[in-house]
This record gives sequence, C-alpha cells and structure tokens, in this order.
Amino acid sequence: MIDLANHQGEAPILVKSISDRQDISKKYLESLLASLKAAGLVRSVRGAKGGYKLAQPPESITLEQITNALDGPPILVECVEDPELCERSDICVARELWRDMTDSLRLKLRGTTLGDMAKKAIRKERRGKAKRRNRS
Repeated sequence: MIDLANHQGEAPILVKSISDRQDISKKYLESLLASLKAAGLVRSVRGAKGGYKLAQPPESITLEQITNALDGPPILVECVEDPELCERSDICVARELWRDMTDSLRLKLRGTTLGDMAKKAIRKERRGKAKRRNRS
C-alpha cells in the first residue's frame, strides 16, 4: 500500500513492479491485493496499461482499514473479544490489560493514515541514500 501511495498519480502499477520493489512474491501480493480490492482500498485497471491504484487518496486510508482488510481487527488475545473462551475472564486482571492494549493498538491504527506512512517511507529512503553516499 505504501508503494501504491508513493506512486499515486502515475499510471496503474503492475503487480510485478510492486513485487520486485518490495521483495514480495507475486502470488502472495496478488492475494493481498485481492483482499484490499474487496475492501474498496485499491482498484484494478485492466488492459495493456493496467495494474493497481489506490481507490482513495492515501490521506483518507487508515492503517486500521488496511489491517482489517488483510487480517481482520487486531486482537492481542482471543478472550478480549470472546470472554466465553475462558472461564476466568470475569475475574482476570490480565484480560483487562490485554483489552486496554488492544484498544490502544486500534486507536493508533485508526489515527495513522497511509499518507503518513508513505511520507515517512520517503524520508527514511532519502536518509538511507544520503548515509550510503557519505560512506562512499
């Protein structure tokens, strides 16, 4: 998704291009893209100049949306969502901690956009290139 965000405004991006740049197998990437497409986060363009594009501006896509599309809502331990899984859930102090941590994680994902991550990725890449140049 960061790769797509950083190529926003260009022609649709080929799966092979993303696969090569991100060192992800093409088959696995196609599976991820299918889930993201079903969630309305990416769209495919058919034809000779086809590929994938973001369906929305990167600033309007949250990491929570991406995570939910790929893995479902994050749950650190199962009893947080389903207290029936543990007979001690009503008296378990640890469950309260796990619930609070899960809530914090979801809040962070909800408050961080793909645009935020794309900008960070560009800055890190530039710093990395500068460090490599300085070492040479």
